[in-house]
Amino acid sequence: MPRLHQVPVAAMDIHRFASVISPQEYDALLELIDDSSRTLRGRVIWNVNSTATGGGVAELLVPLLGYSRGIDVDARWVVISGAADFFALTKRLHNRLHGFDGDGGPLALQEHMAYEDTLEGNAAELTRLVSPRDIVILHDPQTAGLVRAMKATGATVIWRCHVGLDVPNRATRQAWDFLRPYVVDADAYVFSRPSFAWEGLERDKITVIHPSIDVFSPKNADQSHEQRLSILARAGIVPHRSSVDPAFTRSDGTAGRVGRDARMLQASPLTPSDRLVAQISRWDSLKDPIGVLHGFERHVSEHTDVHLVLAGPSTDSVADDPEGAAVYAAVCDVWRALPADVRTRVHLASLPMTDTEENAAIVNALQRHADVVVQKSLAEGFGLTVAEAMWKQRPVVASRIGGIQDQIVDGESGILISDPTDLREFGTAVAQLLAEPERAQRIGRAARARVSHHFLGPRHLGHYFELIQGLVAANDLRDAAASTRPSPSPQLEVSPT
Repeated sequence: MPRLHQVPVAAMDIHRFASVISPQEYDALLELIDDSSRTLRGRVIWNVNSTATGGGVAELLVPLLGYSRGIDVDARWVVISGAADFFALTKRLHNRLHGFDGDGGPLALQEHMAYEDTLEGNAAELTRLVSPRDIVILHDPQTAGLVRAMKATGATVIWRCHVGLDVPNRATRQAWDFLRPYVVDADAYVFSRPSFAWEGLERDKITVIHPSIDVFSPKNADQSHEQRLSILARAGIVPHRSSVDPAFTRSDGTAGRVGRDARMLQASPLTPSDRLVAQISRWDSLKDPIGVLHGFERHVSEHTDVHLVLAGPSTDSVADDPEGAAVYAAVCDVWRALPADVRTRVHLASLPMTDTEENAAIVNALQRHADVVVQKSLAEGFGLTVAEAMWKQRPVVASRIGGIQDQIVDGESGILISDPTDLREFGTAVAQLLAEPERAQRIGRAARARVSHHFLGPRHLGHYFELIQGLVAANDLRDAAASTRPSPSPQLEVSPT
């Protein structure tokens, strides 16, 4: 049974960014396209991760590869496979990179053996695909054990870590110690923040690249008011009679239509006129959905008639996150224990994932429908949902952690809460934005401008191409030097006299 799955990626037109970036930035983008096309001709850029759906990495790869293919760069996407125990282990590593113990399990010899055994089969298949002139970008803990096998092909190898902690602790260093021997031989390491870079790695191999969003994707493309309500109604989130079709445009330009229902847990349905606070993320304890529930109950609901929606992907759809179902079940238990008057204003939405672009259109509509978007994470590598909401001019209340603090200028383009566990600080920030609509609108406008200047696809793609071009040039020079180096002269054996 094959261990690898190649994900088809359609070419996307990068020239449409002319409408959302400055003329100077667009000219630089065109120059980048010319340089990259020459440097990368005849090479394949392989991106390898552990899931094609759900989570920020999969969302990043679709536009990153699509725009690459749109400028005739041969970029491909491969997903590895593994059994449940492998993903339980990599989830443990994920949590510890964030500074949390997760399931509390060990990271000892037996875990190394299980990790290597799973990746050995994946490596055998991937080695048959990769050529010496290729570039391989391996994403996150699940793929770290592939570095050596990919280096053995002669390819240029980059390991990309999307998660981290600003101030490492014991748990973080345990994950580093487990993974470091696997990644040390890579040609480069990419992190989302300087503070995420590990101890014990060669400093001159470290590059920092902020993630980005694709503003033309179904998750971020413009939606009219009626289109938004039609999509939410068809998904069963906000009942509404609309003459507008719940349609959206797919990444390849073809027409799409929302046709599947979200699974809702609620005492009574929303109405189109209800004011709304929303958090939309994976069902992950590090996103702290239970903290959001309690913060809303204790410090928001008593000041306003606003409703709360917690939304996330269907828990049977994210292959590399074995904790999702347990977290969702725990959130449901807390919801059932809420006071009746609060429970009627809290709605849990498990969003369909059969069609990822349909899911994206639903998320887009839900973010646009919200008066305030929150992301009360306890740890976060970057937090794409923050940039997505900011692009839609939503005022965001989020934790001052990880990459979130790179996106939001506190009080200007969003509100940062200094302690993610402080429910009063969280609730007060939300309640104040709801009570001051003009301030909320001003923050929303500034949020979109900040994303436009810092977190769009061309900037992200440019950083990757600059890194790849430098690595390829260095490796080509090294190989050329090796091929022209004269063979050592034979040594004459002198017989003793």
